[in-house]
Amino acid sequence: MKAEPLRIAQVAPLWTRIPPSNYGGIELLMKLLIDELVARGHEVTLFSSGDCLSNATLHATVETNLTDRIAAGEMYMSEYYMNSTMAEVLRAAGRFDLIHYHLSSAWIPYAGATRTPGLFTMHTSPHLDDEWVMHRWPDVAVAGISQSQMHAASIKLGRKFPVVYNGCDFEAYDPCYDPGQYLAYLGRMSPEKNPLGAIQIAKAAGLPIVLAGKPQNQNEAKYFADHIEPLIDEKSVRWIGPVNHAQKNQFLRHASALIFPIQWDEPFGLVMIEAMACGCPVVAHRRGSVEEVVENGLTGYHVGVIDAMAELVPQALALNRAVVRQHARERFGYVKMVDEYEALYRSLLR
Repeated sequence: MKAEPLRIAQVAPLWTRIPPSNYGGIELLMKLLIDELVARGHEVTLFSSGDCLSNATLHATVETNLTDRIAAGEMYMSEYYMNSTMAEVLRAAGRFDLIHYHLSSAWIPYAGATRTPGLFTMHTSPHLDDEWVMHRWPDVAVAGISQSQMHAASIKLGRKFPVVYNGCDFEAYDPCYDPGQYLAYLGRMSPEKNPLGAIQIAKAAGLPIVLAGKPQNQNEAKYFADHIEPLIDEKSVRWIGPVNHAQKNQFLRHASALIFPIQWDEPFGLVMIEAMACGCPVVAHRRGSVEEVVENGLTGYHVGVIDAMAELVPQALALNRAVVRQHARERFGYVKMVDEYEALYRSLLR
C-alpha cells in the first residue's frame, strides 16, 4: 500500500538563492531534496527569497537573497528578515504535516512554539549554544549530516541524533577516466580550509596545483593576500577564482586528485563528493567527516598528519577513476538522501 503524500514546508536560509550560482552547499542540497520530494507526489512549500527556483510552491519572505541585498545597499542586519520569515512560517504551520528547517539551531525555540512537528538539519558543527538550545527544547527533532559532527553533542546531551548524509546529483557531472593534469583545491580561501597546505602538498608531490574559490570575508582576504597570492606563479600554482557549476565540472574532471587538507572538523565536505562524481579521487586530512566520506583505497586516501598527505598522492593517482565515481554514487546519490529524509519525516509523524 502506497503511503499518503505529505504536506511539507522547507525553510531555507536567506543568504543565497536556490539553486546557488556559485557557492552554496545548503542551497544546492535543498534544490535536490525539494524537487525529488515534489516528483514523489508530496506537496512542498519553500519559504525563502523570491529569486529561488524549484518545483515547490514558493512562499517568498523577502524579494531577493540577503547577499545580493547587502551588495546593493538594501539592508544592514539579517535579524529583521529571519524573524519575519519565521513569523510567516509559524502563521502558516497548521497547513503542513511537517516543517523542515535548514537554519541555525538558534531558531529551534520557534519550532518548539508550534504543534506542527519540526526537523532541523544541523549543517554546521554544534557548539555550546547549540547544545544549550537542543537541551532546552528536546522535543524538536535535530538531524546531523555526519556521525562525527554530532558525536560530542550526543554524548553530552545523552541523546541519539539521526544522520542523513548529503547527496549529490551524479548525472549533473561529466566524469573523465583519463589521468588528470593537475592537483585541485576547491573551497574558501581560509586558514581552516587550508589552501596553503594544499600548495605545500603539491610541491612535495612534485605536481602543479590549481586553486578554485575565493575569500568570503575580510579576514580571509588578508589570509589570501599574505599567504596565497605570493605563491601564485601561473605554472606550478594557478588560481582561477570562484567557479559556477559548469566550470566546476570541467575543473574537477581534469584534475588528478582533489587535495582536502582541512584544519578544522568539517561537518561533511560536499566538494569531496563532487570530485568523486567526476572520477577524481580525494587525498584528505583525517578530521571531521573525512573518514566517513573517503574510503581508503576506493575513492581516495586520508591520513591523520597533513605532512604525510603528499606521500598518498601517487597511490590516489593509481586508483580506478570509474570505480571512484561508481562507489561514491552508491553511497551519496541524492535519491538515497531523499529516501532517508522521507523515512525520517514519517517516523517523526508516527
